[in-house]
Amino acid sequence: MAPSAAVVLDALGDANRRSILERLVDGPLAVGVLADRLPISRPAVSQHLRVLKEAELVVEAAAGTRRLYRINPSGLRVVREYLDQFWVTALDNFAILAAAEADARPGRAEREEH
Repeated sequence: MAPSAAVVLDALGDANRRSILERLVDGPLAVGVLADRLPISRPAVSQHLRVLKEAELVVEAAAGTRRLYRINPSGLRVVREYLDQFWVTALDNFAILAAAEADARPGRAEREEH
């Protein structure tokens, strides 16, 4: 079962976790590589990865003796679906407003008669 939007958004609420995800966009990375690219310690990176895993935003896989982390698209889908509900409502409201303004323009009835 996919995590709730609240769990995913809470995980994304931390700047370090967002930075980790941004670095994983180009492909899987090990904890050590992530730690080298971030201004936080390796143990801190591991803790943040744990939270991202619990939110199903990243998955890990064994690669020899290392664990590689990559973005989990299904976790990001939860965020997209959550935000899409606002986007659809905003577009619907915009269409209603635009139609109302078009109907209220002076001279519209005169243009329609010709």
